[in-house]
Amino acid sequence: MCIVMPSGSTVIPLDELATMSCKSTKVAPSVDFDHSCSDSVEYLTLNFGPFETVHRWRRLPPCDEFVGARRSKHTVVAYRDAIYVFGGDNGKNMLNDLLRFDVKDCSWCRAFTTGTPPAPRYHHSAVVYGSSMFVFGGYTGDIYSNSNLKNKNDLFEYKFATGQWTEWKVEGSLPVARSAHGATVYSDKLWIFAGYDGNARLNDMWTINLQDREHACWERPQSGEIPPSCCNFPVAVCRDKMFVFSGQSGAKITNNLFQFEFKGHMWTRIPTEHLLRGSPPPPQRRYGHTMVAFDRQLYVFGGAADNTLPNELHCYDVDSQSWEVIHPSMDSEYGSFFNAILDVHANTSVIEYLTTKSNVFKQSPCTISFTSLPPQMPSGRLFHAAAVIQDAMYIFGGTVDNNVRSGEMYRFQFSCYPKCTLHEDYGKLWENRQFCDVEFILGEREERVLGHIAIVTARCQWLRKKILQAWDRQRQVRHAATSNRPMLEVSIREAEAQPFEVLMQFLYTDKIQYPRRGHVQDVLLIMDVYKLALSFQLSRLEQLCVQYIEASVDLQNVLSVCENANKLQLDQLKVRLEHCLNFVVKESHFNQVIMTKEFERLSTPLIVEIVRRKQQPPLRLYSDQPVDIGTSLVQDMKAYLEGGGLEFCDIVLLLDGQPRPAHKAILAARSSYFEAMFRSFMPVDGQVNISIGEMVPSKQAFESMLRYIYYGDVNMPPEDSLYLFAAPYYYGFSNNRLQAYCKQNLEMNVTVENVLQILEAADKTQALDMKKHCLHIIVHQFIKVSKLPNLRSLSQLLLLDIIESLATHISDKQCAEMGSDI
Repeated sequence: MCIVMPSGSTVIPLDELATMSCKSTKVAPSVDFDHSCSDSVEYLTLNFGPFETVHRWRRLPPCDEFVGARRSKHTVVAYRDAIYVFGGDNGKNMLNDLLRFDVKDCSWCRAFTTGTPPAPRYHHSAVVYGSSMFVFGGYTGDIYSNSNLKNKNDLFEYKFATGQWTEWKVEGSLPVARSAHGATVYSDKLWIFAGYDGNARLNDMWTINLQDREHACWERPQSGEIPPSCCNFPVAVCRDKMFVFSGQSGAKITNNLFQFEFKGHMWTRIPTEHLLRGSPPPPQRRYGHTMVAFDRQLYVFGGAADNTLPNELHCYDVDSQSWEVIHPSMDSEYGSFFNAILDVHANTSVIEYLTTKSNVFKQSPCTISFTSLPPQMPSGRLFHAAAVIQDAMYIFGGTVDNNVRSGEMYRFQFSCYPKCTLHEDYGKLWENRQFCDVEFILGEREERVLGHIAIVTARCQWLRKKILQAWDRQRQVRHAATSNRPMLEVSIREAEAQPFEVLMQFLYTDKIQYPRRGHVQDVLLIMDVYKLALSFQLSRLEQLCVQYIEASVDLQNVLSVCENANKLQLDQLKVRLEHCLNFVVKESHFNQVIMTKEFERLSTPLIVEIVRRKQQPPLRLYSDQPVDIGTSLVQDMKAYLEGGGLEFCDIVLLLDGQPRPAHKAILAARSSYFEAMFRSFMPVDGQVNISIGEMVPSKQAFESMLRYIYYGDVNMPPEDSLYLFAAPYYYGFSNNRLQAYCKQNLEMNVTVENVLQILEAADKTQALDMKKHCLHIIVHQFIKVSKLPNLRSLSQLLLLDIIESLATHISDKQCAEMGSDI
């Protein structure tokens, strides 16, 4: 009997699958690599045992009806190894029961309580502070009879240790009673924001100190660009800031993300002008969704988005200010089904369960299709709740299709890799101006700007041609091993220094540091950068400038931008001029604009155009042509490493005597080891021997390391990961991102197919723990390993190690049985 994967994937025999499932429940002892570690980077250790796949969804046991009702509009909080669910509604009644889900045992129960709990309610808030849960506000009453319905502003404390409910009686000003608000804890205080008071949506902020109950009082701190009044939105705290995303705001509903700085009590809208068309946009506007924080990311799931219930998981990186959709792992769909069988039917084999006890499968007894198994991913829903325990998110309940309440619990495994520092490292190279080998002479004033040939020629073909022409004129030799090349001078008369420096910043970092938004001079600067982007054929920079200009046009600067765009006389800038003119003639803007002094000084042709456009607006033309957003820093550096930058190489790396041309500036930007070498004792012959400590990596592993250095790639075979596990310490990378990927690669991907290659690598690197792990796999899967062609190419010593391991593993009884067969 076998199981067929969808879409013609590999067929897995059921007896093999049962063996795999049983093995997955075993817990192996953790082991450490014995490498010397750096104080500047967190040291990682390898663990061989059961692991949860990164970005995997798992459906956990749902809440049974005899424990608690299915529900929505409830709250969940995490305390130690348990999820606590309070309140909500089951479609007929409001609830005030407290449920507990143990994440280790995956079991449900009613939490022990004493004292008077809060009245049944929904759309309240709940947070954890110390060893207590605090519940504030919400909507109470009898929804079945539609009586006594009202919002509350009461505050209750539940002590996890004793199960005691108590209500806080606070003197002085109180927040207006509300529901569907946001709440969080920061710096010993409970923070309440916005919500609905029964008549209108709110956008006020209240806070109360939870340390001293006797003297606690409510305060109102906030300023800045306050979000619009809203309700049914989530809040999350990350990097000492509270974030608010979307929510119900009536006609003003948007998908804006706002942040509140606790220290300065200041709100700020996070801009999206830096997000290119074609790059992942923010999630659709929505309400009834969840948002949780983990590490440096915010994760948004579910909600109602324009009459749909999406179930994509969106992730916002607070450091890079970028969104992405998280694609679930391949085993999210059906991966934990067999583990569930083993958990529930411990005395029943997988084959017996599938063929005799399960009514899921309606196929022949010889073949079972995965398409009939229950999915592990949550469906779209709203008014669910989410919490984080360690490195996983738990989602419970909510309203699903046809207004049905859910009692499902889902677990999502986060990834916790250190951030990619590629853009930051190249940005620091630009700021420090170390190892510069080209000087650009700009404009009529001949202002000078330093740069690095490797970065510039990788990113801009127009400047690459200029540099090659300058080399020809100066009759310089352009071969890879020249270490004493003089500073190259390149003249560019059509560029001024200030916009050119902004352009150079983009080449190094793939972004531009936006100046003061809306300030006339800064908008005009970006227009000059836009002109250079057009001349230098940098589509990506062109799009960034366009988005900044369009987002920055306001009543104060629109006429200046119009005049400037008209004077530049570029066909491409006519599109920007169109945007400005349409902004002027907009009904809410027109009267204010024409009454300004700037309008009186406007050139006659522009005044005529504005008047005509106001009288007869032009037809809007829509184009379905895809926008060219150009190539990214990662794409350009990848092409550069793969041969595009060969003629600009200025250093040779020697691996076991074999030369590999490279670029000093790139190596120095990404590695403090190379930076110190090139700054202090640059080799006279321009050649550097490569090793990791006393170990020389394989050629394949060395190429994997270069891919990481040049463009941040972390995809590699597991055997490469073993060689590179210690590389972050030896070469002084900015963080241990590479090592974290190597760690996961080794822990998750040692298979029968690659175990011999990893065994060889472990032997060469003296990683005894990994070698022992590989020998363990070889012994337990020897019938399959013995058929691998690589077995014959192993060294004699490794073959002896395998024989010794087999001899140790075989029992006396098996030896006797083998002897009787001879």
